[in-house]
Amino acid sequence: MYNSIMKPLEGVKVIDLTHMLAGPYAGMVLADLGAEVVKVEPLLGEMTRGLLKNDPDYSFKEFGAYFLTLNRNKKSVSIDLKSNKGLSVFYDLVKSADIVLNNFSAGVVTKLGVDYEHLSKINPRIITCSISGFGETGPHANRPAYDQIVQAYSGGMSITGPDVNTPTRAGIPIGDLGSGLYSVIGILSALYSREKTNIGQHIDISLLDVQISLLTYMATMFTLSGKNPEPIGNAHFVHVPYNTFTTQDGFVVIAVITDVFWQSLLDVVNVDSLRDEKFNLSVDRLNNQIFIEKELNKILSTQTSEYWVKKLNAAKVPCGPINKFSDALNDEQVLHRNMMVDVDHPDGGKVTMPGNPVKMSHTDEESYSPPPHLGKHTKDILIDWSGYDKDEINQLLSDDVIRSVD
Repeated sequence: MYNSIMKPLEGVKVIDLTHMLAGPYAGMVLADLGAEVVKVEPLLGEMTRGLLKNDPDYSFKEFGAYFLTLNRNKKSVSIDLKSNKGLSVFYDLVKSADIVLNNFSAGVVTKLGVDYEHLSKINPRIITCSISGFGETGPHANRPAYDQIVQAYSGGMSITGPDVNTPTRAGIPIGDLGSGLYSVIGILSALYSREKTNIGQHIDISLLDVQISLLTYMATMFTLSGKNPEPIGNAHFVHVPYNTFTTQDGFVVIAVITDVFWQSLLDVVNVDSLRDEKFNLSVDRLNNQIFIEKELNKILSTQTSEYWVKKLNAAKVPCGPINKFSDALNDEQVLHRNMMVDVDHPDGGKVTMPGNPVKMSHTDEESYSPPPHLGKHTKDILIDWSGYDKDEINQLLSDDVIRSVD
């Protein structure tokens, strides 16, 4: 019987070779869900350790916002993978591992000897996952790519923004974050498959593939019609009113997707010019979008966002304020769902950051350990995972193969 406070992935061992955002985010999700995620870093640490570390606004005790957030619940082991001795130490860790995650540039894993072909000979049950810009196959496999590159390349930016002359990237790095999430999906699928086959496998995640997948029905609309969709700002190509509207002190979003919602909206705003029967059906509202939105903006601008959201919610009309971070991160619903959590810093103090959105009915224990100093867990992991003794570890330290801090 499972302990009721177990996390769902407890007992799963992950070696995290990642840097920047997509890979570390995937590792963070796995760690939050209970996997033992060991961040294997070069002797000088991975590059995200230095990002924003000295920024007075976006760092805490020389840990920048990136590293603080993405590396909670992880352990740090520092190994020189470019040395033969270091690679041998890494292979010893792989013998006990379930997953090796990386987001190196194309060809780097093979060059280092940490690709699936090498690792599966050491551990046939190993699952490897590589995240890259364009994937490991195809004519552009060797091209570098970052979040905004794939947002643009995939077509996503062409439908984002106010008009065709202002292509706009998503405000959050959806290319990186989406790829991190799909990596987790792939890893969990491979773990389940391994339960039946006892064999590991390799997962090839492409940022571009993920962005194409996220086009969903809009891509199918294009293949059906041959027409390139264009950006329409915050409006909708079917539903009206479905847009951002100005209030006395900000903005609200109203999303009327049924005729019943439309009637409820009319009862709230009470605008005579909108009660014409020609607006009762969605297809007719679409043909009169400009007029309807103009009339709504007139009335909505007479009161505050809070006033209208309260009135519209009471009438069951889908709506919401356009919150600043200061509003969203202090919202009563967000706080009730434990979506802002305090995470310790290894040198004392706490940092508040987003929590774990996966809420489970049984294995729902939530806890957050500090992001680690470089090499903090090197000795412990080599002892626990690989059975090294103190003399072996001291020799590796003397030879500059590993780094450890006490």
